Formats: sequence, C-alpha cells, structure tokens
Amino acid sequence: MTKFSELPLSSALQRKLAAAQFISLTPIQERAIPPALEGRDVIGTADTGTGKTLAFLLPVIETLNREPARHTVALVLLPTRELAMQVHEQYEQLRTKTMPKAALIIGGVSEKAQIQSLRTGSQLVIATPGRLQDLVNRTFADLQHVKLLVLDEADRMLDMGFLPAIRRILATLPKQRQTLCFSATMQQSVASLINDYMHDPVRVALGSVLKPAQTVQLTAYEVRPGEKLDVLRQLLYAESGQTLIFTRTKRGTDRLTKELVRDGFAVAMIHGDRSQSQRNGALSGFQEGRFQVLVATDIASRGLHVDDVAHVINYDVPKMAEDFIHRVGRTGRAGLQGRASTLAAGAEVVELRQIERTLRLKIERLQAETAMAGAPRPIIQNTLASRTLTALPGEIFV
Repeated sequence: MTKFSELPLSSALQRKLAAAQFISLTPIQERAIPPALEGRDVIGTADTGTGKTLAFLLPVIETLNREPARHTVALVLLPTRELAMQVHEQYEQLRTKTMPKAALIIGGVSEKAQIQSLRTGSQLVIATPGRLQDLVNRTFADLQHVKLLVLDEADRMLDMGFLPAIRRILATLPKQRQTLCFSATMQQSVASLINDYMHDPVRVALGSVLKPAQTVQLTAYEVRPGEKLDVLRQLLYAESGQTLIFTRTKRGTDRLTKELVRDGFAVAMIHGDRSQSQRNGALSGFQEGRFQVLVATDIASRGLHVDDVAHVINYDVPKMAEDFIHRVGRTGRAGLQGRASTLAAGAEVVELRQIERTLRLKIERLQAETAMAGAPRPIIQNTLASRTLTALPGEIFV
C-alpha cells in the first residue's frame, strides 16, 4: 500500500486528498495509518518533515465521520501555538462542508471565542496543553466522551514542562479510548507517558530520529566572533531561495533582524515576546514569499512547516544536539533537497564538535579566510570584507 487511494477511507475524504494532490504515502503514513484506522493505539517516531500530521489527521477525520455527536470526540494536543494552527489549517483543507469545524484552543489570543466553540460541543479540539488545562479546570471543556486522543510532538511537550498539564487533561478522558502518539525522539519521559496511557500500541519507528534527513547538505563555518555578520551576508547574497535563520536569544533575534533590514533584506522575525498576531504575520509573510528571510529562536525549530525553505542557517550554535536536528529539519522536507549552515565562533566551535560527536555526523567544515594554496576554489565571494569562504584540506570532522 503506497498510495492514499489504496487506504480504506471515505469517498469524500479521498476526493479531498486528490484535490489537495496528496498521492503517495510517506513511510510513516504507510505504516501508521492502517493500524490507526483499525482502532489500534499507535506510537510513531520518525525524522521531522516525514508526514506525521496526515498520519494522525486521517484517522481523526474518519473517527469524526463515524461518531457524529454534539460533544468532543477527538482531541489533538500539540506543544506550540504555531503547530496547533498549522494542524488546524490542514484539517480545514480536508474537511467537507458536512464535517464539524475544529475548536482551536491556544494561548496568546482571546479565550472568548474558544470558550464559545467548546460550549457548542466541538467534535474536534486542537489545543496546546496550558490553555486547555485552564479551560478544563474552569469547566468550560468537557472531554468525557473523547474517543481518540492524539499527542503530537510528545517529546517537545514534555521538554517544555507540559507533563503536569497533560496528566491533568488525560485524567478527565475516558480510559477506553484510542491514543496516537507521535514524537521525533523516544526519550524516557515519553516512554513513561506511553506506559501509563496507551494499551498494547503498535510501534512504528522509521529512520534515525537523531540524524538530519539525508536530503540536507550540512556545512559549518568557523569564524572569528566579529565576522559572523559578514559571513551571514555572503550566504544570504548567494541564496536565491528562502532562508530561515536561528538565534539563541530573543534579544539576538531583534538585533540581527535590524541589521539585515538595514542591509536591504526582506526580513521577518519570530520569538517568544512577539504577540500572536505578529507571529502570524511573520509566518504567513514568509510562507507566501513576501519575506526572503525569517529570523527566529528555537520556538520555530519544531512545528514550523514551510514547503520551500532552501537554506537553514544556525547563526548561533544550538545548545543541544536535538535542537540541531529540529532546526535543520526545517529544510529538505518530504524528500526535497535543502542546505543547513552553522556559524561557529569562539567557544561555539567546541560546542559544535560536541554536537557532531553526539549525533555521529560528518559535517563539512569551512573557514572564512583567504584561500589557501591547493584548496578548492572559493565558494562565496565576500564583497563586503574582500575575503572568501574556502574549504580547508582535510577539514572533515566526526
């Protein structure tokens, strides 16, 4: 079974999939959807960008078709507002006119409309744990009739400290239900959650969840601290596609965005201090191509889905190896080619080498300096600083 048309789905859903040009199943979809449609609990782990959203949305939609009701039948929990909004958008794309609208329950926006959607008995609730727990505590959300629970990006939710909220929410759900859990990694905290809340699950594990996709070309540039911005400019001038730049701090995001705007780049930014409307505007503008560059903290390293990110640049080396995986996973998605470059200065060089050892990666190392005798031709001409980025002989690290 390699095509959506071969799945035992309703004719209306098949028409929606065809209209959206979903033809071939990805490996995670091929292995996770059939047991989920049979009502089995499923644990899915796979590389980022492999199609996990459809792997749980299709069973959710079929459950809604089988269980018409005036109460909540399906619940999807996700770690961030951005990811919840994207899942909601995907559901709307596949929803027929006769199917219910989903209640989107997220923080950072007015709760009035959310409470109203829960009071009217939304069959599908797509939510972040913090806001939903608050509404459950205030008895605005009735989850006693949930038939299907989805935990998406479970490892990220736990990393963000949502375990207490998740446990309180799950305590209000019926014990007899179907649970689908998707995670990029299977850390101990996720395994504990699975043991407590899932029944005889089917395990679907594909690829290495601790390595970037093979479609992503990895490059690292060792630079002096004062040279980072000039090297970044070189990379941006050489890139014709859209670029996503990651920084460590909110202040660093603000500062770098201002520098790039002064250089004439069309830039948007996302970080934790931006309002929801500002985040939405930045993300939609980037998705629609109005911004060439999006500068973000790790808030965008998971859940951000833009089909044609050509280049991911780690302006600051991430703190954790897992953060590196999720950052570079924003490019090279669904089998497409992508590039991921990392700029390392000072102590970051040591941090980057530790990430390489942890992930057992071979990353091509380049240094920003005058071309050495016998080295390959310069990759990028630096018109700003009259320097070149040149590969050093033998500079491949494991």
